Amino acid sequence: MYSYIDIFLTYLKVEKNASPRTVDSYQKDLFNGLEFFAANMLKKADYNIIPTDIDHRVFRSYLGWLQGKGLARTTIARHLAAWRSFYRYLLREEIIADNSLAKVSGPKLVKSLPRVLYEGEAALLVESPDLLHPLGIRDRALLETLYAGGFRINELVSLDLGDLDLASGFARVIGKGSKERIVPLGSESVAAIRNYLGESRPRLLANSTERKLNNAVFLNRWGKRLSGRGIRKIVNKYVEKVSLGRKISPHTLRHSFATHLLNAGADLRSVQELLGHIRLSSTQIYTHVTSERLKQVYKKAHPRAEE
Repeated sequence: MYSYIDIFLTYLKVEKNASPRTVDSYQKDLFNGLEFFAANMLKKADYNIIPTDIDHRVFRSYLGWLQGKGLARTTIARHLAAWRSFYRYLLREEIIADNSLAKVSGPKLVKSLPRVLYEGEAALLVESPDLLHPLGIRDRALLETLYAGGFRINELVSLDLGDLDLASGFARVIGKGSKERIVPLGSESVAAIRNYLGESRPRLLANSTERKLNNAVFLNRWGKRLSGRGIRKIVNKYVEKVSLGRKISPHTLRHSFATHLLNAGADLRSVQELLGHIRLSSTQIYTHVTSERLKQVYKKAHPRAEE
C-alpha cells in the first residue's frame, strides 16, 4: 500500500500543485489509517495491505476509533477526505475496480459563520501602529494590505517586490494551487506600502546578515522574510492594543474584506475572483454573514421586531 500512497502524493505535488503542507497532511492521515487497519482490523503487516483489503465496513470502524479518541468532527472529516481522494485516484488509474469508500458518510459538520470586524473596528485596528517607529510603519503597511486585498497569510508571506504595481494600485498574488490573481490595493494601502518601502524596509534590510538579495516585501526586524507566525503575532499585538475583546486572526481581516465589499453592493462573482475562490459556494458564506447582520440591525431598530 505504501507504494500506492507514494505515487498518489507525487500526483498531488506534480499534477494538482498541492502545497507541501497539504501533501504532508494527506500523508499523515493516510499513514495513520494504515497503521490502524494493520493493528486492529486486518491483522497483517501494514506493508502487506492492498487497497481491496479496505472496504466500507473496515473504514467505518476506523472512523469510530477516531471518534472514540475524542477528535473533533472536522478532524475526522479531514481523515475521511484524504482516504476518499486517495481511492478516487486509485479508481481513476484502474488500480481498483470499485471504490468502496464512496459508501462511507462522514460526520455531520455544523457550518459556523466567519468572524468579521465592523468597518470602524477594522479602521481602528489598521491605524493603530506607531508610525514614528520602523516596525510600526511596517505593521501599518502589513495591516492595510491584509484588509485592502483580502490576502491569505501565506500569500502575504510570499509577496515579493516584483509583485507590486503601486503606480496602478495592484498586486500579483499566487494563491492556493499556484493560481495567480491580480488584487487591487486601494489608496490607503498603497500610501502605507510606499511609506514602508521608502522609510522602514531599507532600515530593516540593513539588519540582515545574509548577502543574497531579499525580494520579500515584508521583513522581520532582522531583515529576513516575515513568517506566517510573525504576521499572527503582529495582528495579535494590535488586537490587544485596541482592546477589541474578541479572538481576531489575520484571516478575520480577509473575512472582513469580503463582507464589507458585499455590504457596499459588490456582486458575488467579483468578490469570488478577488478572494481567489475556485467555487462560488466558498464565497456565498459571506452573504449569510451580511444577512445575519441585517437581521440584528432589524431586531434592534424595528419597534415590532421582537414582542
